[in-house]
Amino acid sequence: MSSDGLLQEPVLILNVTFEPMHVCSTKRALALVLSGKAEIVINGRGTIRSAASVFEIPSVIKLSYMVRRPRPRIALSKREILRRDDYTCQYCGRKMRTLTLDHVVPRRQGGSHTWENLVAACSPCNRRKGGKLAAEADMILQRPPFEPSPSAAYRFGTHLEQRQEWAEFIEGW
Repeated sequence: MSSDGLLQEPVLILNVTFEPMHVCSTKRALALVLSGKAEIVINGRGTIRSAASVFEIPSVIKLSYMVRRPRPRIALSKREILRRDDYTCQYCGRKMRTLTLDHVVPRRQGGSHTWENLVAACSPCNRRKGGKLAAEADMILQRPPFEPSPSAAYRFGTHLEQRQEWAEFIEGW
């Protein structure tokens, strides 16, 4: 891998308490380490050389100071609705990548654009339901919609397949 590609690889940032906070690029992580704002917890990728120095390439860094912030929330988006519903139609149960969003209570009947009113639906089911309630269309939801918990496993779990060394920090939160 070229050094440019290596500098774009993801790095897990931990708070002083070892709480997973964010994922940044290797370049940003190195800048935080070199400025004294963070320290390397796991060097998972070896070293990178400049003309005058050799630097460890971090996989996980820990900030040197406490960052207080409100509890994160998962942003409401189509991608997150599909992820929450495991890319499965909530009416017929078919698993696929090309799904639409359906309002359980249609907007024209006063339904809101919220976590609790949006589900993943395949096109045929979405057309069949149309602007009706599921019961009116003789359809049943597989499970009620909900706002996902902003746990570290949910927020950063997609990285675990490539970054096994992150597991001990993510799964505890």
